[in-house]
Amino acid sequence: MNTEMKSKLRKGAVKTGVINAIINIVIQYFLLRGKATIPISVDSITNTTETVLGTAVMLAITLSVILTFIAYFSIKEKKMSFFPNTVLLALKNGFVTFGILTSLAVLWQKYMGTVAVSLVVGIIIIGVIAGLVSGFVNYLTLKESIISEEKK
Repeated sequence: MNTEMKSKLRKGAVKTGVINAIINIVIQYFLLRGKATIPISVDSITNTTETVLGTAVMLAITLSVILTFIAYFSIKEKKMSFFPNTVLLALKNGFVTFGILTSLAVLWQKYMGTVAVSLVVGIIIIGVIAGLVSGFVNYLTLKESIISEEKK
């Protein structure tokens, strides 16, 4: 894949990330608007309390799988097969996202403890995570799915 194509993919990924961050900030505001504060994480394996990172983990997994499929179907060039390649890529993206965010949540809880933040700060954190996940998933899906001259 040439540098021009990689640059185009990076710009598209940034655009996707920003759009998804904004959309998810608005959605999370309406879902969580009754709360004055929200904890970033809590010290519990079963999370019965609404938390920033608990919400972000589920949102990120869902986004990574859905956006893998959306990115695949947006490709106009020659691309890899949907089944099993793209389905496996969606699963991989979901598992990687889960692993990274769960690990970060555990590390946050271990070193920072339970910290409550305002609703605005909480939804901004969720939005930033959604934006980063969206951008990376978009870039990696398109990069892996487009069959370039070197792959043929």
